[in-house]
Amino acid sequence: MPTGRFAPSPTGPLHVGNLRTAVLAWLFARSSGGRFLVRVEDLDRVASRDEHVAAHLADLRALGIDWDGEVVRQSQRFDRYEAALARLEADGLLYPCYCTRREVQAAVAAPHGPLPEGAYPGTCRDLTPEERAARAAEGRRPSWRVRAGGERVEVVDRLHGRVVRAIDDFVVRRADGAPAYQLAVVVDDHEQGVEEVVRGDDLLDTTPRQVWLARRLGLRVPAYTHVPLVLGPDGQRLAKRHGAVTLAQLRAGGVEPDVVLGAMAASLGLAPPGTRVASVADLLPAFDPAALPATPWTFDPDRLA
Repeated sequence: MPTGRFAPSPTGPLHVGNLRTAVLAWLFARSSGGRFLVRVEDLDRVASRDEHVAAHLADLRALGIDWDGEVVRQSQRFDRYEAALARLEADGLLYPCYCTRREVQAAVAAPHGPLPEGAYPGTCRDLTPEERAARAAEGRRPSWRVRAGGERVEVVDRLHGRVVRAIDDFVVRRADGAPAYQLAVVVDDHEQGVEEVVRGDDLLDTTPRQVWLARRLGLRVPAYTHVPLVLGPDGQRLAKRHGAVTLAQLRAGGVEPDVVLGAMAASLGLAPPGTRVASVADLLPAFDPAALPATPWTFDPDRLA
């Protein structure tokens, strides 16, 4: 009975694509009799808003999504992330990176051997103490990266199968001192007992990094299912430019949550088109993870009006 989770970032409202992923994460967990958790990933304390947290939880409830236990907030768990960083430091796996954003962009654009396109090539990895001091004297605040050495890591995803990536020296602490997402999500999933991560397939390429990090920290590696994204009518990833894409916007236009959930269900083969579905619980009898569509769903809000 694996434990699943949904972990949105409260920097803006949830749109239909986010909510469809939440529906799938809930169905995966509940169909196996597992627990389902909600976590607020508010590492960005500047952009995160409490009103978005409240709206996210209200949207989940409107679709009938329930969860077990309290909603955990990453902003209250910095001590856990600091402990993980201290362990990496003790193992000699961290180094400061003084590169500016422009320098990183230039570095990742250059050819650098076996690492994938866009990978950080280790520009600051072997700076001498004098070189580090000189950069600090310029007022540069470092981020902190791991020494991954281009190690190849394999992930077996339920939908995508075997995925192998060479791991670059990715950031685990940002220049503003905040822990990076890659670190926080690994620590949280382990401590919360998450055994299966269901999320959008735009995050698939980052997953080998998280597996690498979990192994270095001696933490549990969950199973992964990266589900297809929701696209707008123009074939691009669904966003606010596509019009009414949140539950609040759709409801203001006369479209109730049961209509939206029905459209999601139809896109997953769980209900005929045009069906109104009151709650995700109504979808459990028909849900089969093996029958999950592997292609994106195109959502046109005008067709629901």
